Amino acid sequence: MQVFLLKCVFTLNYNVMAQFFNDVSRTFNEYLLIPGLTTKACFPANVSLKVPLVKFAKGEKSDIELNIPMVSAIMQSVSDHNLAIALARNGGLSFIFGSQSIESQVDMVQRVKKFKAGFVVSDSNLTPNHSLADVLGMLKRTGHSTIGITENGLANGKLLGLVTSRDYRVSKDSLDKRVEEFMTPFSKLIVGKLGISLNTANDIVWEHKLNCLPIIDDKQHLQYFVFRKDYDDHQDNLNELSDNNKKLRVGAGINSRDYKERVPALLNAGADVLCIDSSDGFSEWQAETIRYIKENFGEQTKVGAGNVVDAEGFLYLVKAGADFIKVGIGGGSICITREQKGIGRGQATAIIEVAQARKAYFESTGIYIPLCSDGGIVHDYHMVLALAMGVEFLMMGRYFARFDESPTKKLKIGNSYVKEYWGEGSNRARNWQRYDMGGNESLKFEEGVDSYVPYAGKLKDNLDVTLGKIKSTMCSCGAISITELQEKAKITLVSSTSIIEGGAHDVILKEANS
Repeated sequence: MQVFLLKCVFTLNYNVMAQFFNDVSRTFNEYLLIPGLTTKACFPANVSLKVPLVKFAKGEKSDIELNIPMVSAIMQSVSDHNLAIALARNGGLSFIFGSQSIESQVDMVQRVKKFKAGFVVSDSNLTPNHSLADVLGMLKRTGHSTIGITENGLANGKLLGLVTSRDYRVSKDSLDKRVEEFMTPFSKLIVGKLGISLNTANDIVWEHKLNCLPIIDDKQHLQYFVFRKDYDDHQDNLNELSDNNKKLRVGAGINSRDYKERVPALLNAGADVLCIDSSDGFSEWQAETIRYIKENFGEQTKVGAGNVVDAEGFLYLVKAGADFIKVGIGGGSICITREQKGIGRGQATAIIEVAQARKAYFESTGIYIPLCSDGGIVHDYHMVLALAMGVEFLMMGRYFARFDESPTKKLKIGNSYVKEYWGEGSNRARNWQRYDMGGNESLKFEEGVDSYVPYAGKLKDNLDVTLGKIKSTMCSCGAISITELQEKAKITLVSSTSIIEGGAHDVILKEANS
């Protein structure tokens, strides 16, 4: 057997130099907004924060729009199903973290899609021959006190009755008591017919003072439930982000390794949009992932890509088929990529260049690509600056990690409550796929830290304050929409001394409890 050795010959050209960007790489702290004319139309209640999430053609509308310009970061310490539900109910979107098993991520997506909204497929069903013990067991497993009693115990079986917590008394009734002895039989139920509108179903619920309205087909098969509490919840969350079936919208993070198995499972679970999670998106790995998804699941499958920090990276991913682009490398509060690798760019400078590239691309093709700012947000006003500089929405980790709904523990350290918060590039997360450079499957060094953030309470309470600030600032700029803000915003560089001038100075501050 002959062995042939191929020798690679490299021609070295010593008469070359690296490409230099002479402009300073700047952060949000180095800019301020200059007020514009505040017209009588510019008041917070009149401000719309609706923005497109995915690309669209000129004159058309984005297939998915956000009601507020915020999404949660693709992180273990931020985006699980609980945070996703809370954020979607307030108009934003979460990307369920992908650094977990496919089965676990699918379960989280399904929990969000099943949470609420309109016509709900029953996943708690028994037959008349089951016992009270079975009812209590199902209540413990699912937390659902309303149980459909069908002929075969399936969600679409012939509806024979309904069991709620008002139908039995655990202290008095035997656990062996059969369901048919205490259920509310079909003859006593008020039901809706399949095809009824949600508004009409809610009218029936209110007219008859029901907690639940079963929806059946012409053969008496159970199809859906409509719950009173869903209507009440919706009235408290008018910004709620839902799909055409009134289900909450949810995104999911993917990587460029196991996407052939992960993507179909997530789509089957109901994920509305995908996003490739990577610290550096300007790579052939991402291009291959995007093309595979589009070729096998069609253009209707939406996938974001990134992260990039310049025009070249933006155009590369757009041409691969990305539906939105994330901007930012090394600017996250728990990210140490710049320290470890010397890679990155000031977030403000990165957004400005990519937004200019997006504008040129839109003018030449008629296709508008939404941008997402990922990292660099410290203060609430930074959010408005990022939006004014050209992004449609913000991806944030630290901001959301502080809330009750994030998946991490609340701890007391000293006299203060905190929540745990760690980066995907930390040893704790071990998310090597996010920093994948090919080769062996391992995390060679850390690009994130393990930390705490101050506990802040409920998401809605804090978000309402932040959105109030954003709307007020937009009004001061003379804008009542994000598009108008980007058209009218006047932005100025500031010196280090003017930053000091902008805070409290030359006074003795009172103690908070004085």
